[in-house]
Amino acid sequence: MHGNVPTLGIYNVEIDKGWVNASKRAVEYTMDPRNFLNEVRIFQFEKLSYDPNVNSKEGVEKILYGTEFYNRAVSYRTHSGQVVNMQEKYSDLIWESAVYSGVSPYHLASRMKQEVGPFITHNSISGTVAGFEGYYNFYNIGATSSTEPLGAIKNGLQFAKDGKGASEEIKANLLIPWDNPQKAIKGGAVFIGSSYIAVGQNTLYLQKFDVNDDRGPDLFWHQYMTNCLAPYSESSGIHKAYQSNGMLNSSIRFIIPVYENMPKYMTDSPNIADSDFVADNTKMYADVTGSLNVRTGPSTSYEVITGIDRNVKLTRIKKGVQNGERWDKIELPNGMIGYVFQSYLKEVPPPTITDIKLSIDNTTIQKGSSNVIQIAITPQDATEEIIWETSDANIVGVDKGTIIGLASGTATITAKTHDGRVSSTIEITVYAKVTNVLLDKENVTLRKGDKVKISANVLPEDATNQEIVWSSKDDSIASVQNGVITANGEGTTTITAKVKNEEVKASCRVTVKQFSEDVELEFDSSLRVEADEISKLDIGKSTVKEVKDLIKTNLTMEFHNVQNEPLGEEDKIGTGSKLILKNELDEIVYEYTFIIYGDVNGDGEINSLDVLIIQKHILETKAITGIFLKSANTSKNGNLPSSLDVLKIQKHILEMKFIEQ
Repeated sequence: MHGNVPTLGIYNVEIDKGWVNASKRAVEYTMDPRNFLNEVRIFQFEKLSYDPNVNSKEGVEKILYGTEFYNRAVSYRTHSGQVVNMQEKYSDLIWESAVYSGVSPYHLASRMKQEVGPFITHNSISGTVAGFEGYYNFYNIGATSSTEPLGAIKNGLQFAKDGKGASEEIKANLLIPWDNPQKAIKGGAVFIGSSYIAVGQNTLYLQKFDVNDDRGPDLFWHQYMTNCLAPYSESSGIHKAYQSNGMLNSSIRFIIPVYENMPKYMTDSPNIADSDFVADNTKMYADVTGSLNVRTGPSTSYEVITGIDRNVKLTRIKKGVQNGERWDKIELPNGMIGYVFQSYLKEVPPPTITDIKLSIDNTTIQKGSSNVIQIAITPQDATEEIIWETSDANIVGVDKGTIIGLASGTATITAKTHDGRVSSTIEITVYAKVTNVLLDKENVTLRKGDKVKISANVLPEDATNQEIVWSSKDDSIASVQNGVITANGEGTTTITAKVKNEEVKASCRVTVKQFSEDVELEFDSSLRVEADEISKLDIGKSTVKEVKDLIKTNLTMEFHNVQNEPLGEEDKIGTGSKLILKNELDEIVYEYTFIIYGDVNGDGEINSLDVLIIQKHILETKAITGIFLKSANTSKNGNLPSSLDVLKIQKHILEMKFIEQ
């Protein structure tokens, strides 16, 4: 890095010059293909094999333009110093060599420019180097580094002369000795093709970095070049040739390696100091009217990767803290990484929501169940708070998109921005599943011809399906229609109330009797007697003895409480207590059931205990059944007990208003 002195012979490219060992960071930088995916450096990945559909001799001449090889006939010196003039041009020899070797003529022309151009007087191809007169090496093959003056060039010319120990077969294949340009260009092309391109190293990158396993398991050592930056440098020359000759719009094929387990971001060039940046993750945009250049490094000396306008939203991944002119490292939406001048970047304001869409897999839910409303906002990265509301919190509750059905009905759920600027709604229907049916009578004793109505109530009260289907097991004994039972003949049968299309039902046992003509039975007018039910008792005068005085009969009277236990003369009659009439044979002739509205436990009193029982029923913790269901309905409207009944009982207890019996 800048200002650091390399140690242990390890050096950084672009900082430390000369033939030295490369640092780990230098290798990481030059090996990562992502560092070179721009218009210039991508040419190190150009496919180097011959392709007649892409290559042409005119293209070769365009690449040679600007050198002494351009449109020039070949001339060379023999071992004896004689000058030989050929009719063929250098482009002819390159094209001939490409067809012969299978190597791209563009690569051969570019390699010649890189290694020995632009002058034909270069020592590797002048034919005048002492000890190697008349030998030529246009690609510097075998020109390994040496401390001897012209050492690398002499090593290359030695290869051109005798193959440096190569077998006769190999030398014949490579046309060695290279004692004229034609053999040197063609034989060198064969060497490049057979030793590199034909074994999978068919790009400049792969010729430097031996990562292709076409040759087998021996990777990393087979390098055409030792300079880490050679592919980088040569790609610039190739691009320049293509550009200057109008060939950039031609068909060009690239082979770019893709490695597994790569870090998210590529390694920076060693001459970019880590201390010049701090990690960041801020959304930015280019505050320009035209286009802002994105470069490969933090300086205008680096190449332009692309240009961006102010509409491009980018991420600053490293903020520059350099002294003086500051540059930031950024990532574009397409994943491209580069550097821009910090002064041209502005932070993107937090995005605001422009649209909200709500969806759910089913807009109908069961009471007590929950579901989640899916929300999609535009743009997706907006961070505004979403406010959730329900049009009826008694039916549907909502918390951050999670809804819960509280009661049957329909409610509208709204999701909106905090300021209400953007909103969306979805309608949710809650249905309550039937759990039970309650009858206000479970046993009925009737005389033939009597009619009595029993009420059936579906639980829960807000169950969606409230339709009751009535039926009688034996219509000849008792029939039923809309809850009204008609006693038709003596006997016992069962009346059933069933919820339509459900398996939930409840039954009432009906006994029909016929009084004999000698039975006498008369009730005081203060009492209300309907079929087998006696009501309108005076709660202050409701002992067995007091009620007996209101009934005249030649039958024996017995009084039992709701537990069917006999009541004494001073015991109070309560809801569910029974009057049992027997004949002289001790046979039950008839039964009546007492009801006191507000007495929900059968003790004959109306007090706070009754309030508690009704409240438990309302909260669905313990249901009231049978005759107590009827006594709890102080309004006498056939409905289930409610808070209104609780209020009436409380007023009765406080002697504010007594319950009408």
